[in-house]
Amino acid sequence: MLSYHFKGANMSYKTNVLVTKEDDWYVASSIETNVVSQGKTIEDAISNLKEALELYFEDSNYERINYDNCYLTSLEVVV
Repeated sequence: MLSYHFKGANMSYKTNVLVTKEDDWYVASSIETNVVSQGKTIEDAISNLKEALELYFEDSNYERINYDNCYLTSLEVVV
């Protein structure tokens, strides 16, 4: 999982990014916003996601949520 900061005019947004591989593509997903993008490499997927998030924050009335006190973990369930 990667953490990215995005800086706007006077704003900085932090998001956790999950990168998965689907066929020949890497898919980068912002966990907090559900914005997704893809690329042929991990770097391309993240770069494309950054551009998509910049447009998302620019075009929406996104209200920043304070995730400083959140805990992100993984969980395995055997069925």
